[in-house]
Amino acid sequence: MAEPTKINYQKECEKILATIPEGEKPRLLLHVCCGPCACFPLVFLCKRFKVTIYYANSNIYPAEEYAHRLSELEKLVSYLHRDLGFDIDMVVPPYENEDFTKALEPLKDEPEGGKRCILCYSMRMKESYAYAKERGYDFFTTVMSVSRQKDSQKFNEIGKALEPQFAPVRYLYSDFKKNKGQEIGVEIRKKYDLYNQCYCGCVYSYEEMLKRPKPEEK
Repeated sequence: MAEPTKINYQKECEKILATIPEGEKPRLLLHVCCGPCACFPLVFLCKRFKVTIYYANSNIYPAEEYAHRLSELEKLVSYLHRDLGFDIDMVVPPYENEDFTKALEPLKDEPEGGKRCILCYSMRMKESYAYAKERGYDFFTTVMSVSRQKDSQKFNEIGKALEPQFAPVRYLYSDFKKNKGQEIGVEIRKKYDLYNQCYCGCVYSYEEMLKRPKPEEK
């Protein structure tokens, strides 16, 4: 059976942007997992929206790593304000790693990118989307499609499924890695010397990272 045709979600994003009247900047709530992943999406989106970051990442283990990624994101926001004049608000909900990990535990043996990861994406996106509706935002999206290690089709399928529940907040489709988005993001990360983590975030990805052979062991 042939695989279903993949949708170019960055083109879908451009179609939505084309419907926004010139000069208007709708309010967008942006789920952000870390500074490096936010580099290109923020530069792309802040020209078109009034952006608020929502740092919903109770998946990240340990707590020190969560705090480190948050501090690097705050550093990026300050640099983008200084250099590009972007005024980006940030919301940091409570860090509840123990409860989050319990929800993932039944799928702990799933491979990276499997059902456990889909559940993790869905939980964080749903939490963020609910906040967007509660506070009256016009749009919601996530930066996670920028990573080549993650399937952008999945994020957009999750966003599409959530949209009716959280209407009238519109989901902004995206594949931020397209059109050299990831490459531009890497340039920005290097320019600002941002910490680039070596595992996705949860305790299970952390444990998998510890098992990888060190460079001298290869």
